[in-house]
Amino acid sequence: MQTIRERAARIRLVIFDVDGVLTDGSLFLGDDGQEYKAFNARDGHGMVLLREAGIVLAVITGRTSNVVRLRMESLGISDVFQGYRDKRLAYEELKRRYGLADDEIAYVGDDLVDLPVMVQVGLAIAVADADPRVRALAHWCTTAPGGRGAAREVCELILESQGHLIPFIPSPDAR
Repeated sequence: MQTIRERAARIRLVIFDVDGVLTDGSLFLGDDGQEYKAFNARDGHGMVLLREAGIVLAVITGRTSNVVRLRMESLGISDVFQGYRDKRLAYEELKRRYGLADDEIAYVGDDLVDLPVMVQVGLAIAVADADPRVRALAHWCTTAPGGRGAAREVCELILESQGHLIPFIPSPDAR
């Protein structure tokens, strides 16, 4: 049986859900119908570090939102699949596009719609506040909830497992 770090060491593509994973799941709607979402800056920085280490990042979400497109664009993520109730279609497209096997892919989810992809990937991750059925089927669960550092934990797990992130150890002279 593979350890979580062994699974993470093989990952070449990480797929994130949006609502409940990259955000806390709240939807803010203005009087004009404009949708707003709050993203965590540290999560975004972790995603950039992961991308800079050569890991491909993608988003598959059931909703369609311009703010998601803008946020992913700002992070340098071009594989953005919006409006996918059946996320397996986008998953299969990503596998073909990058020529990857299931065990080279991680998926981060929080709700039942994520399960069909999570049961296929090499590293299925649930955020801390995910549906209990999703947490039960995940290989690993974050300690942080969605939109509050969960994505950063995922990024650091993969970076550390692949030797791209050295844990910070303060020097004895640090004040």
